[in-house]
Amino acid sequence: MTRSIRHHRGLFLSDLHLGTLGSRSDLILSFLQHNRAESYFLVGDVLDLWQPLLPHWTEDAQRVLDHLRDRQQAGAVIHYLRGNHDPDPTLAPKPKCLDVVAVDELIYHAGDQRRYLVLHGDIADARVVRSHVMTRLGSRIDHILRRLDRGLSVLRRDTSAEARSTIEALLAGVNSLLYRGRKHERRLVDMARQKGVHGVICGHFHIAGLHDHHGLTYANCGDWLDSMTALAEDHDGTLRLLSWRPVAAAIHAGLATPEPEGAT
Repeated sequence: MTRSIRHHRGLFLSDLHLGTLGSRSDLILSFLQHNRAESYFLVGDVLDLWQPLLPHWTEDAQRVLDHLRDRQQAGAVIHYLRGNHDPDPTLAPKPKCLDVVAVDELIYHAGDQRRYLVLHGDIADARVVRSHVMTRLGSRIDHILRRLDRGLSVLRRDTSAEARSTIEALLAGVNSLLYRGRKHERRLVDMARQKGVHGVICGHFHIAGLHDHHGLTYANCGDWLDSMTALAEDHDGTLRLLSWRPVAAAIHAGLATPEPEGAT
């Protein structure tokens, strides 16, 4: 069964981590093929290319960038928010280079005239967590665990397609434990409040969310290693959290495959 293409005013995606073992570039590509926007916001940790000893660049990862370039040539606007794993996108090796200038933050004017602070979100972490050493150490640990997970995958052939493996659940659990107090949400909402805007749109924490619990809108795009989510803005300014996890389940079960470029 094919899906129609959905059109949005804006799409916000973060933590694609293209170039790493855990990135689901096949799902990112499928999502982008079925969801188009006038403006795309890449909210950090898009090109995770700093590890020359652990390369994992796939055809689907390249097709994700090619799709974004095609959309840009068709008139869509692409904004790139720098993340703690990102190189400068204009300095990435060709053909991985995107023709867009990376910024640390921006103020976005939605269709309903509401304004949002958009940034990756790592600024809300403690200084020691934000250090380059910790970023690289975490990436190497993640790579080793996911490599082990792939080796063990043959032992769980009968597992539900949507179920996480033990290692995937461990990684997600550690991340949730690290941010269990949601202090990062309050810090980012406070930053938005200081700038006089209506809310914040971020990534980084790999915990998708959309709520007004702290007095302003907090919107987290999620990630494409675990949650498989993105934020979409309708033309009336409404923000919605879109999940692509059911597609992941179907692909894992062999019931569906990412459709080719241009499929409707």
